[in-house]
Parts: sequence; structure tokens; C-alpha cells
Amino acid sequence: MTTQISKLKEGKVRFQGMIDVVRDKKNIQFIILRDFSGKIQVTVDKVAHPEVGEVFSHLLTGSTVLVEGELVKSEYVKMGGQEVLADKVEVTSTAEVYPIGPESNLDQRIDYRWLDLRQEKNLLLFKVQTAFTNAMREFLLDKEFIEIHSPKLIGTASESGSEVFQVKYFDTFAYLAQSPQFYKQMAMAGGFGRIFECGPVFRAEKSHSRKHATEFTGFDLEFSGIESFKDVMKMEEELLTYALKVVKEKYGEEIKQVFGVEVIVPSLPYPRIKLADLYKELEKRYGYTCPEEEKDDLTTEAEKLCGQFAKEVFGHEFLFVTDYGARKRAFYHLRKDGVPQGYDLIWKGVEITTGAQREHRYDILRKQAEEKGLDKDVEFYLQFFKYGCPPHGGFGLGLDRITMNLLELPNIKESMFLFRGPDRMTP
Repeated sequence: MTTQISKLKEGKVRFQGMIDVVRDKKNIQFIILRDFSGKIQVTVDKVAHPEVGEVFSHLLTGSTVLVEGELVKSEYVKMGGQEVLADKVEVTSTAEVYPIGPESNLDQRIDYRWLDLRQEKNLLLFKVQTAFTNAMREFLLDKEFIEIHSPKLIGTASESGSEVFQVKYFDTFAYLAQSPQFYKQMAMAGGFGRIFECGPVFRAEKSHSRKHATEFTGFDLEFSGIESFKDVMKMEEELLTYALKVVKEKYGEEIKQVFGVEVIVPSLPYPRIKLADLYKELEKRYGYTCPEEEKDDLTTEAEKLCGQFAKEVFGHEFLFVTDYGARKRAFYHLRKDGVPQGYDLIWKGVEITTGAQREHRYDILRKQAEEKGLDKDVEFYLQFFKYGCPPHGGFGLGLDRITMNLLELPNIKESMFLFRGPDRMTP
């Protein structure tokens, strides 16, 4: 195995890289090679090593090579103050002219996503996403959570008869799960106490907004022994603050340099407000009036204004919104005096979480499912609660939306390894 570029040391070196740039002069060549760990300048003396210069002269950006030479320090080289004086080169793959460039639009770039990913900012993006996900795992494992992996092929529509993908399953049909919700709660009934899951989520929504996808990566958790949905909010705010602290420490400077974004580690606790009070504030401060028939839910416009409101009033990027109407909340949310005991978490004007205390009492849960006409569809799920289940709650995060928000990208398509939407199934 050859050495990573970032780990090369002075003296004889042998390493592999992809060509970024070839600058061909009369008697000398300057080549920038890269791998996932970094970049380095390779210099070729065409007089001393004409055969090496001849090879590089015929290679385009994206070609890959194995290089041997001498790594030396040089005050004239801006890239790390060092260069490799190459005396041997072996071509491991050749490249054609790129079909996309800086002027290409987002959809054109996604057509050739494997080339688009070669941008340095995209490598950083996925390093950041990895660090964020790993930090959440660290936080939860330290609190004795168990990681599970629930099935994505299910026998009935997961939460309703709409917004799910139906697939042929032998002699019958199955559905792609739009949430691990039911199985997270099954784990609570099974006595697991604290669980989380990171995996694919499917939504059959024909939405073309900047924040929606038909398949994304969800990070979900559920835990027992709670007394209120406020315990769920506390768990989430501590989790996110921890993860953002880790990301800032590891990549904060690079994020600022590449994306122009300052990573803010939010203070605890996060501000919170009831939905009705929020609408009063938005009308008073920004002249936004919510239509009467939509006041039991958060409208898209109100969601956007939450970012400005949270900053101006609380000096905070996050805002918990509580006390939604039962009409728009899931049937499995526990209600107190008719009010669902849950919340949405808004970050920079984008909803990133719906969380709640769940209804764990079989008779009440069945009644709430009947109210929404779902009792037959969720019969298998209701069985989980027949034999006792502790009070519990949880929430789910979309990692791609989190990444989009963190780096302040204009579209979720840029924060996903491969985007899936109503009009996108390839590559």
C-alpha cells in the first residue's frame, strides 16, 4: 500500500494521486496531485527525466498516477512548503475532458455527481457530516443507548395510507418505511429503554422544495422513563450542542474558510415558545398574519421567520415550538387536555425535528388511531402496547438537512451523496 499524501515525509517517497493541474513549461513541469488526505506539488525536470515529462504531458485532469521521487522542503512552494521531485511515474488510469465545469448548474453537476464530488468543498462536507454523526453516536452511547437497525420493507403503510412507496414483494405488496417510528416504540415495549438508529428513510412526496428528498438518511432515537416531552427536548438540545462543539473543534476553521460559515455552538437551554404565542409575535414584529385555518400548524413562511425571531429575541440559532393542534400531529403523540405533547425544532429558519412524548396506553392509542381512520392500517403496531409499555418519547433528525443547514447550502441536493427526488433516480 502506498503512502497517503498528507503523511509523506522528507526523502524517497512512493504514492498515488489524481491529477488536479499540469503546468507544462519548456524544461520543467509542475503538477498538482491530490488524494482524499490532501494535495502536493510534483515537479518534473524534463531534461533529466524526459520520459516522465512525456507521460504527464499527455494526461488530463482526473487521470491517476503512481509517482516515485524525492520529497524536499522548498520556501518557493506555496502548497505546504514542500514538493516531490519525480523520477518515475506510472499511469494507473486516464481521464477524458470533463463534461461539467464551474459554469454548470446544480442538476448538470448531479448528472455527473462522481465528478462534482471531486471539489474540495464536497470532501470537507462529508468529513463534517461524518464527524457530526459520530459525535451523536458518542453522546448517546455514553448515555447507554443501544443502536438498532429496523426493516425498511414493511407490510403496511407506516403512519398513514399516503406518502409511502409501494413495491412488489413476491406475490403481494410491501411499502418502504417513511420512518422507523413504530419499531423504535416496539423496542420500548421490548424493554430496551434507550435506542437510536441511523438509516434510510423514504417519503413519496412530490415536493421540489430546497429541503425535501424522497430518500434521505435519518437519525432517530427513542427512550423510556420520561415524565414529559420536555425531557425529550432536553435530550435533543444536549445532543446537538455536543455534536456542534465537536464539529467546530475539528473543522470550524476549514468550514469558515471554504463555506464562509461560522459554526456556532448553541448555549443551553434552547429557547422555546408555544405556537399561538409565536404567531402573535410574528404578527407584531414582522406583520405576518397566519390564515385562521392554518393556526394549528407552522406554515412555511412562519418557519422561515423563526430564524430571524430566534436571533433577535433570544440571540440564538435554535427555537423549540410547542403546543401544536392535534389535527396536524401524528396519532401516536400523547395529548394533555387535547394538546399534543410534542414540538418542532427550528434551526436557522428550517424545521429539523419533530419530537414528542408518545402515547403508550393501548386503549387511548387505539382511540386516537381510530380518530384518524388508521386503526386497521396500524393493527400490528397497536399490538406492541397490549402487554405494557413504559412512558417514552423521541425524535428524528434528517442528516442531510442538518448538513445543509450547518453549511448554509442553498439546496439539500448539495448535502447528499446522491440525491433522490420526484425527478431524480440516477446516477
